[in-house]
Amino acid sequence: MHELLVETRAYAPPAHLAAASNVAPDAWARAAEDPEAFWVEAARRLDWDTPFTRGLDWTPALADDGTLRPPRAEWFADGTLNVAVNCVDRHVDAGLGDKVAFHWEGEPGDTRSLTFAELQREVAKAANALAELGIRRGDRVVVYLPVLLETVIVTLAIARLGAIHSLVFGGFSAEALRFRVADTGAKLLVTTDGQFRRGKAVPVKDNADAAVAGLDHVEHVLVVRRTGDDIAWTEGRDVWWHELVGRQPETHAAESFPAETPLFIIYTSGTTGKPKGLVHTSGGYLTQASWTHWAAFDAKPDDVHWCTADLAWVTAHTYELYGPLSNATTQVIYEGTPDAPRRTRHFEIIEKYGVTVYYTAPTLVRTLMTWFPDGVPGGFDLSSIRLLGSVGEAINPEAWVWFRDNVGAGTAPIVDTWWQSETGASIMAPIPGLSTIKPGSATRALPGLRTLVVDEQGHEMPPGAGGYLVIPDPFPSLARTVWGDPQRYLDSYWRRFADRGYFFSGDGAKVDADGDIWLLGRVDDVINVSGHRLSTIEIESALVAHPLVGEAGVTGADDAVTGEAIVAFVIPSREVGPDAVHELRAHVATVIGPIAKPRDIHLVPELPKTRSGKIMRRLLRDIVDGRPLGDTTSLQNPDGPARIAEHVARLAP
Repeated sequence: MHELLVETRAYAPPAHLAAASNVAPDAWARAAEDPEAFWVEAARRLDWDTPFTRGLDWTPALADDGTLRPPRAEWFADGTLNVAVNCVDRHVDAGLGDKVAFHWEGEPGDTRSLTFAELQREVAKAANALAELGIRRGDRVVVYLPVLLETVIVTLAIARLGAIHSLVFGGFSAEALRFRVADTGAKLLVTTDGQFRRGKAVPVKDNADAAVAGLDHVEHVLVVRRTGDDIAWTEGRDVWWHELVGRQPETHAAESFPAETPLFIIYTSGTTGKPKGLVHTSGGYLTQASWTHWAAFDAKPDDVHWCTADLAWVTAHTYELYGPLSNATTQVIYEGTPDAPRRTRHFEIIEKYGVTVYYTAPTLVRTLMTWFPDGVPGGFDLSSIRLLGSVGEAINPEAWVWFRDNVGAGTAPIVDTWWQSETGASIMAPIPGLSTIKPGSATRALPGLRTLVVDEQGHEMPPGAGGYLVIPDPFPSLARTVWGDPQRYLDSYWRRFADRGYFFSGDGAKVDADGDIWLLGRVDDVINVSGHRLSTIEIESALVAHPLVGEAGVTGADDAVTGEAIVAFVIPSREVGPDAVHELRAHVATVIGPIAKPRDIHLVPELPKTRSGKIMRRLLRDIVDGRPLGDTTSLQNPDGPARIAEHVARLAP
């Protein structure tokens, strides 16, 4: 890929963070000497019932005889532990029972807080309830709930029993839910009567009923009462949470499980084909989740951490559940949307709870820019914030600067993390007290990890040249397989660079002269214009830098002259005049060069996004080329692509 934008702004770590950094300046060098020993040391931050004596056991994809097979990674395999105990009980035992674990904010304004001691009791009751329903080690439980304390409680209870959880976004369709319930062979579905979304009580139980209809392996549906609406009920199968859990004992004797015991199955987005159920195990995953939270977010005892992701997203698994809880961090979780009932709702929550770490997605940052182009409205005290975070896709430099200046008071470092459902935890991120940060770059790999930018043959690319982002070494939180389909695991992540043993991320990237990595988007999103391979992320960043643009999504389109042409979809940040499209095309040509000037720019009210906030550029390509849109049920707004397609069709010559 060709290098388009070159970012020259850089921000050194604040002196007060450098002085109190959790991570020492020599951490990278020490870890590089013996990465396995580094992770062994990190694993000992946890409580092990049976101490492990082994670090990494690794069987690569390429066998000695030249054949390929799914690789096999095991970390700390002869050790045993209980994940839930590490996240809750050990903190109570250490005298932190009265510390708040979660402040929960409901969308209608109802609130509830749980201390670690209260959380321990609730998890024990839920574990007893699940055991009464016959849930045992290895059973799969699908959780189809909004962001509630019950969602946290039941997830930890499943882990406590050694069962396997798979969380599904509460807004997914019955079809999307059914696939996940059937694929996992789940014994239990946990759901709710309804949920609040943008001020309305939205029914949920009907979707759950449709999803499990005819699936004989589903023995029970456990229902949390949230909205109080009337729901259909199947006697003998359906069970009320408050009735079953409410009558359970408040203590539970936790069993210890081997480190490679599966913890959860997380599904990749289904908008581009059959979702992949990625399997994460217990000891290695928790080790990396815990250490990277402590290191990248510089976790302190008095932090109030808010990761805004829905609990079904992998970001929430790692930095809203297991990572922060393992470090005894107080957290905020919020049920609703950022504009319910006001666009300032997030600022209100930050002020109310004294949030110190605010971790969100670039799409929300760009939305806030669109809502508040002149900055955060007056009257909100955001002075508690010491760190900001970004996750989901590359953050545009101008959005990065707006975020820092307006939400972080011009001083808070932005922990821009790069990782995936497949990696389980952060791979690249700055250390706030040590890293000089450049807007739009996730800096470089964390200690104990490596990333490389390589060409088709796996050779490292020179600075400025785009290539494939790979991870050359196995790491503790790596997904172990695809549930029920190890061949797909091999084909998706290991086959391309099997001769070198690299994990292929599917992302394009470039490395600059300082060794910092810049994400260029999914390799499938690269546009080839007259032989020039151009990154959608960089063109989008050029557009977002213009004051008329709130958000932008860029895709390629078939073109008889250039092979592919650039088409941009832009959400305006304000009212625009008739010359806006011409102005934006000229702006891109000036900032990047004529080769990157979009052939077409469509001004649209929304972009197709996954529930985790990623722009689905492949759907934009389908719209431009007139192809069927396929399944859109896993998007934030499933009807959005059809409306965008109608808009494009109206403008067609």
